[in-house]
Amino acid sequence: MTHDVAFLDDLSLAEDQVTTVEATRESHASDWGTPDGKEVTPDAVVYPESTADVSAILAAATDHDVPVTPYAAGTSLEGNAVPAFAGISMDLMRMDEVTDFRPDDFQIDVQPGVMGSVVDERAGEAGMFFPPLPSSGDISTIGGMLANAASGMQTVKYGEVADWVLEIEAVLADGSVISAGSRAVKTSSGYNLRDLLVGSEGTLAIITEATLRLAGRPEQIRGGRAVFETLDGAAAAVEDTIQSGVDVAKIELVDAESAMMANAYSGTDLPDSPLVFLEFHRNHGIEREVDFCRSIFEHHGATRFEVAAADEGMADLWEARKDMAYAMQTYDPDLTPLHPGDITVPISRYADAIRYAKELAEEHDVLVPCFGHAGDGNVHYSVLVDEDDPEQVEAGEEVYKRIVEFAIDCGGTCTGEHGIGLGKREYLEREHGEATVEAMRKVKRALDPTDTLNPGKMFPETVDGGRVRDRDGQ
Repeated sequence: MTHDVAFLDDLSLAEDQVTTVEATRESHASDWGTPDGKEVTPDAVVYPESTADVSAILAAATDHDVPVTPYAAGTSLEGNAVPAFAGISMDLMRMDEVTDFRPDDFQIDVQPGVMGSVVDERAGEAGMFFPPLPSSGDISTIGGMLANAASGMQTVKYGEVADWVLEIEAVLADGSVISAGSRAVKTSSGYNLRDLLVGSEGTLAIITEATLRLAGRPEQIRGGRAVFETLDGAAAAVEDTIQSGVDVAKIELVDAESAMMANAYSGTDLPDSPLVFLEFHRNHGIEREVDFCRSIFEHHGATRFEVAAADEGMADLWEARKDMAYAMQTYDPDLTPLHPGDITVPISRYADAIRYAKELAEEHDVLVPCFGHAGDGNVHYSVLVDEDDPEQVEAGEEVYKRIVEFAIDCGGTCTGEHGIGLGKREYLEREHGEATVEAMRKVKRALDPTDTLNPGKMFPETVDGGRVRDRDGQ
């Protein structure tokens, strides 16, 4: 379905802020997780440069019944930023300013197009950092992180991005500009709209500025890796470490297949064995935590436990972990990753989840590498299949689905950090229940009754003024 976007010419936007050039529109038709052939090309791409621009564009789009999908770096993995019904792709990358930095308050104000690495660099000037930065922080924006409720390697110690947001400025579908939250470190004033908008994937409002909390850099940092004989032993060691209260800042599981792929892609020399990557942050007493962790790991069969002070070697180690997604995509030209899995389960079921994934892989004869933020129960996995083999593709889809269902059935979630987008809509009711999902729909209708903002996302269907849009926009 195409939309008439001629009304954009009537807005007070510069000529280079609106384009209908085909190549630009096509570049906004997909993100990292969009399968070939599933792209939806917007009718126009707009580049707001201020909150006022966002407000004017949304108000006009709502008046003309044209959907708007926010877009930034395009690193989402579930089609979150891809238009479902064409319309306008609102590219927020020009809103990339750090508008204020208050080190005395440990706070920084940023626009949505600011890259995560910029926040960390600016904070570093004052001896601070942004603790929840995701692994993809150097290639993704703060707006995208907030929209998807992102988290990263350090979530086990510091929490998610949402835990470090104090105040948000956002624009509703009718162009209204709202402020949610406060610069105070706590408030009990009114409904918590800030947390409602975080993770809403641009379906309720478009975030135009955020106040983030920062933290002082720890005085002591140690990092390294442990090697295990078995994957069961590695997963059990992670469980035991968290349950025993060891103060780890990062604890990442990497199975043997993932280590092999990382070596092929990054040129590293990781052992082709189950691994756990570790990092500890303390201001004092760090060796006690390291020794505590070592004793637990050795109890669960660790054959090597290497932890040292932060240095270039540790940076190389973490770079191999960060490159894991690329490594899977390029490992075998005959095998294609089906979907980027990111289930999260209660820590007591973490080893069970890993074991179940591997049992399914063996049962269906497909490759399922597993890695992830083990300390918070997050399993990243991919099912690699030969796309030219229909039976293998069908088996791979079944494996992917059953792993997600396992996570939900044991009290976990279908998505720990990638969001629902287009890819996980079918699991929303199974995870939350029909009544809860209907409550979510009511919130959507209340804030966006015309279904202007990112329609087609989150829910199995999208309601527009009482009618259900299908993929053709009818």
